[in-house]
Amino acid sequence: MRHGQSESNVAFPAARAAGLLDAGIGSRDADVRLTALGRAQASALGRALAAEPPIVAPPEVVVCSPYLRARHTYEIAAEAAANAGRTLPAPRFDDRLVDRLLGELEMLTQRAIETLFPAELSRWRSTGTWLYRPPGGENFPDMADRLGSLLADLHAEHAGRRVLVVAHDAVVVVLRQLVEGLSWADLDRISAAGGVRNAGITRFARDGDRLALAEFNSVSHLAGVRADPPG
Repeated sequence: MRHGQSESNVAFPAARAAGLLDAGIGSRDADVRLTALGRAQASALGRALAAEPPIVAPPEVVVCSPYLRARHTYEIAAEAAANAGRTLPAPRFDDRLVDRLLGELEMLTQRAIETLFPAELSRWRSTGTWLYRPPGGENFPDMADRLGSLLADLHAEHAGRRVLVVAHDAVVVVLRQLVEGLSWADLDRISAAGGVRNAGITRFARDGDRLALAEFNSVSHLAGVRADPPG
């Protein structure tokens, strides 16, 4: 599952549309908070896992990105599930589930990158989205290396158990690439179709001795979800 809507998910598209140098978020990426809508989405997930029948079989193991928006998404979901009568597992946090590391470009708007790192735009265009590695950051093959080791560990430790991963859109995309053997062109098509939605569920199921995609980007549990009014 991707985390619920974060403040960055709102601020950066708005800054890009307005051509702003600053998105107005003073924290580092790891500390970006959920919006009110993101909290409502997380709560809806918890209620859906506690429903009879649940939207998906509840997890036996939970592994979560240590970033604040992912941690809070699961904390809120677990609380909502508990209030509805179902106890979810305590999460384990794993640094391999962090969002893509952007190095010197972290938390910069497109306008700021154009101003401060003009050569990076041409390098990104010539290298391509998936292979471009920002200064001090990582590209998607780098992410595949760390997530591949995570999958190997999960298989060794929890084979045959239902594992919920709470992380980020880039993590979901790379996990799909690893599990399904997708090409960069396949990832282009996923991106062009709108990418990974906030609080969307992507599920893999056993197919013989492998995993196969069972659903992608499902948000049926978010029907009617609205942010609570202030106060």
